Amino acid sequence: MGTNSLSFLLIVLIVLLIFSAFSSGSETGMMASNKVKLRNLSKGAKGAKRALKLLQRPDILLSSILIGNNFANILASAIVTIIMIDYFDGNVLIGSIILTLVILIFSEITPKTIASVYPENFATKSSWLLKLLVIIFKPLVWLTNIVSSRILRIFNVDPLGSASNDDLNTDELRTLLDEHGDLIPNQSREMLSSILGMEELTVEDIMTPHAEIIGIDVTESVSAAKEIIKSSYYSKLPVFKGSIDSIIGVLHLKDSHQFLEALKGGTNVKDLLFESTFISQSTTISMQLNKFQQQDNNLSLVVDEYGEIQGLLTLEDIFTEIVGKFGGEKEELEREFTKLKDGSILTDGNSKIRDLNNYVNWEIPEESSKTINGLITEYLDQIPQANLCIEIDAYRFEILELEDNLISKIKIKKGAKAPL
Repeated sequence: MGTNSLSFLLIVLIVLLIFSAFSSGSETGMMASNKVKLRNLSKGAKGAKRALKLLQRPDILLSSILIGNNFANILASAIVTIIMIDYFDGNVLIGSIILTLVILIFSEITPKTIASVYPENFATKSSWLLKLLVIIFKPLVWLTNIVSSRILRIFNVDPLGSASNDDLNTDELRTLLDEHGDLIPNQSREMLSSILGMEELTVEDIMTPHAEIIGIDVTESVSAAKEIIKSSYYSKLPVFKGSIDSIIGVLHLKDSHQFLEALKGGTNVKDLLFESTFISQSTTISMQLNKFQQQDNNLSLVVDEYGEIQGLLTLEDIFTEIVGKFGGEKEELEREFTKLKDGSILTDGNSKIRDLNNYVNWEIPEESSKTINGLITEYLDQIPQANLCIEIDAYRFEILELEDNLISKIKIKKGAKAPL
C-alpha cells in the first residue's frame, strides 16, 4: 500500500474537513458582514481592513473560496473511497453516507451557523488566510472568471457594482432605524427619524400660518413694537405696514435699539432692515435648510403659487422639527391642546394637525389641509356651523364655538362614531 496507511489517510481527511469548514464559514462570514461595522473595526484592526479590501471584488473572493472548498470536499471523497476499498471490503456507499453527514455537520452547518452569528469577527480573523487563497488560486480564478463573467453578462449582472449596494436610500435607512432602534438612545433615534423625514416634509408643514405671524407694524405705537421685540423668541422679526402682506423688511434684534429710535423719531426705518426673502410652500425642508445655509439667512416668508403670503418659516422651526419641542414649547402645546377625562382633546381650529398628531400620537390626515379649520372646511365644502359633529377617518370632531366664521373651540376624540 506504500504510504497509503490508514492513519496517514485519516490525518489528511481530517485536515481537508477542517479546511472545508474554514472555507464554508469564511464564505458566510464575509458575505454576511456589515460593512459599516467592518469600517469601524478597520480603524484599529488590520484584519477588518483586509476583509474590506477583499469584499471590493466579491467575484474573486467567492471564486477562491469555492475552488478551495470544492477541492477539499472532492479530495476528501476520494480519500474515503480509498479507505473503504483498502480497509473495509470496498463498501464505498457506507463511506459516502458517513462522509456526507460529517461534511454537513462539521464542515457546513456548524461553521456557517457560527459565522452567521459573529460575521464581522469571523471575517476579520479569516481575512489573512483568505488573502493567501486569493493569491494561490489567482490563475485558476482568472480562468473560471472568464467563463463566469460571460454567463453573468447574459443575466446583466456586474460584480463590480456590489459596492453601490452599500448606499441606502431614505426608506431603507428608516427601516434600519426601526429594526435596530433599540440599540440607539431614544432621543437620538427620534432626531434621526426626524432628519430622515425632512425629504418628505415641505415648509408648509412646519411654517407659522399667516394668521399667527408675529411682527412689528410700523403704523402702531413704539411701545407696542418694543413689547413685541422684548417677548420675541426669534432673533429676527418681519416688519410691515398695516399687515404682513405689506412687508417692508426683516429686523435683526441686534439693531432693535436703532430701529426703535428711528421709529420714535419718525424717520425711515427701511435702511435698518434686511431684505425679505420668499420661498414656495412646496419647498422641502431639507432643500430650505441648504438655502438658509447658503444665503446666511434664517427667516423667509412662504408664498403660494400666486405669490400670496401663506406663512413664515425660520431656521429655528427646522431645528425644532429635528430635535423636538423644548420645555417652554411643550408647555404651550399643553395649553393649546387640553386633554379631557374621556380621552378627547379640546383645542381651536387654528391648531396645526401635525402638532396635534405628534402631541397625542394620532393619525388625523394632514395631506391636503394643515390646520383643523382647513380640514373641517374642506370636508364640509362650506363654512362649518356650531354644534356640528362629523367623523373623519375614525376621529370625531364636535364644533363647540365659532368666531368670525372660524372654529374657536372644538372637541376631538379618537375612535368615536359621530351621531347620525
